[in-house]
Formats: sequence, C-alpha cells, structure tokens
Amino acid sequence: MANENNGAKLKRLLTVQEAAEYLGIAPGHLYNCISANAKRPFPVKPKRIGGAVRFDIKELDRYIEAL
Repeated sequence: MANENNGAKLKRLLTVQEAAEYLGIAPGHLYNCISANAKRPFPVKPKRIGGAVRFDIKELDRYIEAL
C-alpha cells in the first residue's frame, strides 16, 4: 500500500536503508540501535517479515512528531 505525500507515492514499509535516509541518520547507526544487545534501543520497533527488517513509515512519523 502506498501513501500520497505531496504528489509522490511512498511505501508503507521501509527497509533499514530507506528508514535511515528518511530519518537523516546513517544506516549503520540504525542497525546498531535495533540489534538485540543495543545499549540505547531505537524507540520504533521494526517489523520482521521472514528474514527482512522493515519500519512502518507511520510509526516513524509519530516518532518524529514526538521529538
């Protein structure tokens, strides 16, 4: 399912690379924050679909709004 945002279509579930770019952080940093032994876990929990890790863009938007 795609969302309309200023005329551009956005995916609902983002890869770690896409989520990091959306948030303006390094993908490696995001990977470190979602690892099982992260000292400071990322507040948005990723969805795990099979072996894939995805972030819901709506949850990322709520996180950004709460900052």
